[in-house]
Amino acid sequence: MELSKNAQKIMDLVKDMSAIELNELVKALEEEFGVSAVATVAVAGGAAAEDAGAAASDESNVELTDIGQQKINVIKAVKELLGLGLKEAKELVEKAPVVIKEGVKSEEAEAMKVKLEEVGATVTLK
Repeated sequence: MELSKNAQKIMDLVKDMSAIELNELVKALEEEFGVSAVATVAVAGGAAAEDAGAAASDESNVELTDIGQQKINVIKAVKELLGLGLKEAKELVEKAPVVIKEGVKSEEAEAMKVKLEEVGATVTLK
């Protein structure tokens, strides 16, 4: 699909956003324009699944499946790994199971997994 110059700029910016930033953007767009992204997400999700199959196998999604007994340490690790504020990291961790980073190169994903498992979390790479 060919995009206009402005649309391509937006697409490039969105590609660099974290899951939390993207979620906040979607909420802001829904509020600003009085629309819901639910139907769009379902369609985009199907396209994303197709794209994921075509994507290089060296990319993974890092899913925090369980925070374990050391919640504070997990929050600190997520804060550090994703460059989030304390509040954002806490909110993300409390949503477990949750994908904390998508499309991560395998080496980086494995490093994130090790760091989080060191503090007691359970992590799945998908």
